[in-house]
Formats: sequence, structure tokens, C-alpha cells
Amino acid sequence: MSLAPIVLFVYNRPEHTRETLNALAANSLSGESDLYIYADGPKADASAELIAQVNETRKVIHEKRWCRQVSIVESKFNRGLANSVINGVTEVINKHGRVIVLEDDLVTHPFFLTYLNYYLMVYENEEKVISVHGYVYPVKKKIPGPFFLRGADCWGWATWKRGWDLFEPDSKKLLDQIMEGNQVREFNFKNAYDYRSLLEAQVSGQIDSWAIRWYTAAFLLNKLTLYPPVSLVYNIGHDGSGTHKDTIDQTGRDRFNFERFDLKFIAPVEDRSAKKQVEIYLKGSNFFWRQIKQKIRSLYRK
Repeated sequence: MSLAPIVLFVYNRPEHTRETLNALAANSLSGESDLYIYADGPKADASAELIAQVNETRKVIHEKRWCRQVSIVESKFNRGLANSVINGVTEVINKHGRVIVLEDDLVTHPFFLTYLNYYLMVYENEEKVISVHGYVYPVKKKIPGPFFLRGADCWGWATWKRGWDLFEPDSKKLLDQIMEGNQVREFNFKNAYDYRSLLEAQVSGQIDSWAIRWYTAAFLLNKLTLYPPVSLVYNIGHDGSGTHKDTIDQTGRDRFNFERFDLKFIAPVEDRSAKKQVEIYLKGSNFFWRQIKQKIRSLYRK
């Protein structure tokens, strides 16, 4: 089968980038895959230290031929992560029709490319399926095999042009549709996680996230994303060094201690049992206090 190209976004974290690239190169299909690396540039007012980190990161991406063929795009100015991802994914997917997406703090299992490429082939013409995801939340109850959830995700994922064409950059438009459709509770995983606040922060300019817009667009269109039963990705960016430093999970390396699961066709229907496990995980021990905060915010809006 034709393998999907990989696109990797890097900025100013040379050691994270090296670990991400070494793990990618250890994938069984890396030698047959093409890699595009987009290196963002420093801001106009960047410190000398940050500029040095950007330059050091660029040295790392040139160290080896990490995959079959490596194409590198080095920006002279700072685009920001959201614009880098949106523009880079669009450019690569318009050329190849499909893409696998990574950022510089995502370390992958050697089975990662095999899994994504297999399901890119299986669901290529299935309109219900918008993407395939390599990460899964560390839920307590074992999930027997790959499963579908409504929406889309952002930690090691893949899609086709037909899927990415559904991305909606207008966050205000997305928020209006969520509110008008009275879909907040379902959008928030039955209020297990406050995605609405993230979307509102995007609308107000407090954050600049491509991921919340990707999830929302897929959710509103009732599209599905396939998840693995165990994570094929762990995030090493929880040291305060990157955009994802405040995200909701930190996956340990011990998550890779598992036997490889079977790849097979899964009917494209949201898995209610798996979704319940994700909801339980997202609620976590802070669920009670998060509910109080959401209630206060709701009263304040009224």
C-alpha cells in the first residue's frame, strides 16, 4: 500500500525533537515513509536564549535522514503553532491526499506507523471516519480493541484530504453552532471536561489552538475518530517547555509495555463502553470542584 507522508512541527526544544525523531526512525515503516519537518522561527522580540534554542533545534533535524526522504521547511519568522499546523497539514495533504501528524513532544511506539497506515487504507472511503488517532487516555478498565469516538484529536493522528477539508478555522461560527444546537453537555463529554471554555478562549483570543477547532468541526458533523486500545504515543512536553504544558494528561513511558494488538476492521459506530471509560478518566478526582466552577461560570454568564 502507499504509505502516508509524516509531517512534524518543531520550534525551540532540541532534546524533545531529537527524542521524537529517534522514536519515529525506530518505527518499522520509517524507512519507507517520507517526512516533512516544519521548523517555526523566533518571534521578533525573542531573547538570545530562545534564538539559540531555535537554532539548536534546526541542527537536530538536519542530523540524520530520519525517514526515507526528509523535506525541511524553516520559517524566517514566527508563525505560531496553530498557523504552522494548519498551513503545513494543508500543504502536505493537498500534495499527497493523506497525512500523519506529529509535534516535537510526541514519542511514538514502533507500531505507530503500521497502525495508522493500515487504518488510513481501511477507512479511506468511509465518510463517517474523519481521522485515526495514535494516543488514548490511560483509562482504568482495559479496552479490548480499537474503537471509535465522535470528534477528532491531536496527539499523533492521521487523516485524508476529505477529512481535513472539513476543518473550520472560524471559532465563533463553531461556538455559535454548539450553543444553538444545545450540544454543550455532549460536546464536553457529558461535562467530564470543559471543551466549551477552550473554544470560548479561542474566540476571545486568549488562546490560539488549531486542535479545539479540529475537534469541534468533527463533532458538529458527527464524524468519528478511531483510537487504539492502548496508547502508541506518549507526550514528553509536560516539563513546562511547550504549548501542551497544561494539557490534561501525562503519559508515562511504561504505557508502552504491552503486546501488539490485532489490526482489523471495526464498524464505524461510536463505542459507548469505551466512551464511558474516557468520561470516567476525564472526570478524575477533581470532577466535583470542576462542576462547581462550571456552575459559577454559568451563573456569571446569565
